[in-house]
Amino acid sequence: MSFSGWFFFIFSLSLFAPVPISSSSEGVSNIAAEFLNYAKKGEVFDWIKSIRRKIHEHPELGYEEFETSKLIRTELDKMGISYKYPVAVTGVLGFIGTGKPPFVALRADMDALPLQEMVEWEHKSKIPGKMHACGHDAHVAMLLGAAKILQEHREDLQGTVVLVFQPAEEGGGGAKKLVEAGVLENVKAIFGLHVYPDLNEGKVSSTSGPLLAASGFFEAVISGKGGHAAIPQHSIDPILAASNVIVSLQHLVSREADPLDSQVVTIAKFQGGGAFNVIPDSVTIGGTFRAFSKKSILQLKQRIEEVIIGQAAVQRCNATVNFHGNEKPFYPATVNDEGLHEYFQDVAGDMLGVLNVKDMQPLMGSEDFSFYQEVIPGYFFFLGMKNETKGELASGHSPFFKINEDVLPIGAALHASLAARYLLQTQADTSTLNVKRHDEL
Repeated sequence: MSFSGWFFFIFSLSLFAPVPISSSSEGVSNIAAEFLNYAKKGEVFDWIKSIRRKIHEHPELGYEEFETSKLIRTELDKMGISYKYPVAVTGVLGFIGTGKPPFVALRADMDALPLQEMVEWEHKSKIPGKMHACGHDAHVAMLLGAAKILQEHREDLQGTVVLVFQPAEEGGGGAKKLVEAGVLENVKAIFGLHVYPDLNEGKVSSTSGPLLAASGFFEAVISGKGGHAAIPQHSIDPILAASNVIVSLQHLVSREADPLDSQVVTIAKFQGGGAFNVIPDSVTIGGTFRAFSKKSILQLKQRIEEVIIGQAAVQRCNATVNFHGNEKPFYPATVNDEGLHEYFQDVAGDMLGVLNVKDMQPLMGSEDFSFYQEVIPGYFFFLGMKNETKGELASGHSPFFKINEDVLPIGAALHASLAARYLLQTQADTSTLNVKRHDEL
């Protein structure tokens, strides 16, 4: 039976069934398999790879993704997909389906990192000091791949898929700006993924509830009095003060936090002085702090400022603390919806096999996908890339980071399957609602 036949058959059943169609439905399984087979076709797979490589060669930092955005819009135009641009400076919203409810969203981040790529290959970054070292080039390519699959089956979609191409995930809070722009209006759920070099190819992993930590950044300037290193009594040493501050900040986790409440305070920046025999006037330190609850992250923020100012004063120094809330907004914890977790396990299990859908422990990394989850139910998961026959993969944010391109069809097909089946299962619940139509269609 064709995809359209299965879709119509299952949708008809859903109108009369009191519960959502289970993942054991032969039709739903066939939809997932068909999407994956389509994504693995030679011409489709090669196209997805070519998109990823073009983006990789021309990385752009947060809110500077103008060429990336142009490439996305060009490909959407070729596929006949309507879109809205610009949103949040460089963001693009695509729309596939009826233009009517239910609405479900798929998200990919577009920005690169300020790193010099050290991987020597044919499609190495052509922009000095910039690199796609976290896989966002692959994320965009997979979402465009999902768009191709969904557009191919657009007549069978029982609602509308919103494609969210988001700027500035790396500290810029692009998701926050998109939420403020109203892109989630009438959207019932949103899905996002991230490539993961520590998980085997062909597997996915996630969990229900907290998955990634809330995070914030801080920078402090500790000021003393400079002078000759041979006569320190005539100076007020900010390096000594900063050293005491750093040690004291570690006590916030080891002596003030509940051992069962995971928290992190890391100093990753220390700048001060430029000579061997001169005590500088000031030192700048900076870092990040992480926790899973809003209460804990706010407590850390308060205590970081108190400790820095207090410990600097002990050494006769002054200190100012800046959390850079405008440039680098606090990210909430990424918390997966329980119902969507069960749904994801069903869909991914149908496509990859239940043994390849793994539960994972929460990580202390952070994601601005969490801003979407504060507004609507959302689900974030990891796509495995590890394949020992192809060599070891470096972790994200490394200048040696690489993508195993064989996973691109899996991510594209899984995106598409999550969206198509979600519309199928929720159409009956929303068909009677009077919800605003998206004008873009």
